[in-house]
Amino acid sequence: MRHGHGYRKLGRTSTHRAATLKNLAIALIENGKIETTLPKAKELRSYVEKLITRARLEDSNAHRAVFAKLQDKTSTNKLVTEVAPTYKDRDGGYTRIIKTRVRRGDAAEMAYIELV
Repeated sequence: MRHGHGYRKLGRTSTHRAATLKNLAIALIENGKIETTLPKAKELRSYVEKLITRARLEDSNAHRAVFAKLQDKTSTNKLVTEVAPTYKDRDGGYTRIIKTRVRRGDAAEMAYIELV
């Protein structure tokens, strides 16, 4: 049983899961809105919101911490300089998940995740 377990495994190894979340986060930061499966969206929400909270400080250490997670210069720069300052007066809740459809091939629940 997985009572009290803190995260979703998403059917992947830990390194594959980390890479998936990193790539989804980069796509979300660049586009503002992406469609993915519901469990991935729910897991991505906590990943991205922690990054945004860290990036709100707008100092070099925040830049380094965000880059350590994303490993992408353009999305790190966009997050720290453009996205995070818009949430200066907001205490969390930077993303919105909207359920959309059931995917035809495997009947997976799909959802949009977007920056508020």
